[in-house]
Amino acid sequence: MQELVLGIDVGGTNTKFGLVNREGEIIAEGTCKTGGFPVFKNYLTHLMSNVDEVRANTIEHALIGVGIGAPNGNYYRGTIEHASNLEWKGIVPFVEPLKSYFSNMPIILTNDANAAAIGEMTFGDAKGMKDFIVFTLGTGLGSGIVANGEVIYGSDGFAGEIGHTLVNVFGRTCGCGRKGCLETYVSATGIKRTVYKLLADYMCDSELRGVSFNDLSGKMITDAALRGDFIAVQAFEYTGRILGMKLADTVAHFNPEAIFLFGGLVNAGNLLMNPAKFHMEDNMLHCCKGKVKLLVSGLQNKNAAVMGASSLAWREIDKAR
Repeated sequence: MQELVLGIDVGGTNTKFGLVNREGEIIAEGTCKTGGFPVFKNYLTHLMSNVDEVRANTIEHALIGVGIGAPNGNYYRGTIEHASNLEWKGIVPFVEPLKSYFSNMPIILTNDANAAAIGEMTFGDAKGMKDFIVFTLGTGLGSGIVANGEVIYGSDGFAGEIGHTLVNVFGRTCGCGRKGCLETYVSATGIKRTVYKLLADYMCDSELRGVSFNDLSGKMITDAALRGDFIAVQAFEYTGRILGMKLADTVAHFNPEAIFLFGGLVNAGNLLMNPAKFHMEDNMLHCCKGKVKLLVSGLQNKNAAVMGASSLAWREIDKAR
């Protein structure tokens, strides 16, 4: 009988889940809606119904753990707290009600960026590394920090909010209520805002000029940049410059061996990586120059969300064993 863990990734629109073995192979997977359930209990019933259906169609197995990655997930309390992109407001217990479905096994929850970092360490290119950081470049910017082989959670469970460090205190308004946060510049949403600024600053032709802001996506900008669209290329240059500068600051704080970038924007390849590397080194503290690797995640273009969530459970199981 094969031992498997359940990895759950809670997104703003959909929840992905999968049954994952010790080698990181997803044996079975599924998706269900996150939205449309203002009462959390109803969402949980919906999720477990979908999980049960997938498990029923999976070869005989023993489920031995559950890992959950979620926005604003608190590792210490097993709760989702004040997540701006979820319907449930305030502090929502997640792990405790799950115990009625899964008894006598570890159930671990953390935020999605921390899950990505543990996934990179367990199944990705950070195997053997003890000091590294993963940046997730999605709708927002998340970061998971590993030091001496352990994820840094902080005293209250919310360490690693590098996306909400400041680029410009008089800059772009952020969803957190402040101005100039890094994720307002470096994220799928941030690069959309950059494109619109560049379209106002330049009069040149661009395939993005006729696209409304709501219809514009990070993938559209990436695809246009890869085709050589001037506005799109400049948007990645600008994004990479700001990212590189903040990576240099991050190195000064944590002195990692490597920094991994993950997410849709990374599919632009060197259009993002080259300016990010240049400006990271150009702004680096002298004693750290040339020492920190900037890499694309080893889980890029895989179902990294589910793999990352499942790695939480595997890591807990390995500690116990």
